[in-house]
Amino acid sequence: MNFNKAGVLLRPNSPELKESYQSIKQTLIKHGFEVNLEQRSAEMICLEGIEFNQLCERSDFLITIGGDGTLISTARKSLEFDIPILGVHAGRLGFLSDVNLDGFDDFVGLMLENKFRIDERAILEATLNKGLKEEKRYAFNDVVLTRSAVPQMIHIETLVDSKPFNTYYGDGVIVSTPTGSTAYNLSAGGPVLFPLTNVFALTPICPHSLTQRPVVLPGKYPIEMKTSSEKALVIFDGQDTVELGLGESIDIKLASKMVKLIHKEDFNYFEILKNKLNWGE
Repeated sequence: MNFNKAGVLLRPNSPELKESYQSIKQTLIKHGFEVNLEQRSAEMICLEGIEFNQLCERSDFLITIGGDGTLISTARKSLEFDIPILGVHAGRLGFLSDVNLDGFDDFVGLMLENKFRIDERAILEATLNKGLKEEKRYAFNDVVLTRSAVPQMIHIETLVDSKPFNTYYGDGVIVSTPTGSTAYNLSAGGPVLFPLTNVFALTPICPHSLTQRPVVLPGKYPIEMKTSSEKALVIFDGQDTVELGLGESIDIKLASKMVKLIHKEDFNYFEILKNKLNWGE
């Protein structure tokens, strides 16, 4: 694959990343790449940039500098452009970013020799049905339905493939992609899913009944969820929140498009999982 133009985004509220950006930019230019910086990232470090959609249109691939949250947000917003993303972690190793600042120069050299890989990962497509209005959103990690008030429990009626499936009663439900299975889903007792599988998980949050358990479903099955007792909050990737009123519903399925992540050739998900979760000796 021939990459010539890179679009760069920085972790929000992190002006200290200016030096890291300058270093990455110099490396890219040295290797013959054209470099553009996203507008909000540019304003944060007092430089000039271009609006996000223009950045995607002018770039062969995107680079996020920060952590997994920055990459997740970028993946959600750039999905329609079908553009690969390289995550450069500035700090602790994440689940999604396996290239660090010190190793960036070497990795760019490998990219020029086509010694890298692109993994395709599932992303959730959610349609909020609010009266006569439909609103479409995406989530790379998870969609969470939860109660809008602390003292209340929530009833969530769930249909799978248009057939009645379950009514969750408790603090809410997590609908997780394989990528998001190691996030909130894992904390709530959900299963770890291999990130390249075409499935998703439904995991209840503090259910009222001990018989309610996490379920893994094939990606081809759409689900519909609505509350039968009170309003709910719908949270996308822990970053955006929408209120779902009585009589309103949300349809969730795996999107037809996939998120494309750039990795080293020897990227090993199991090794990262082992290190992050302190498994083994």
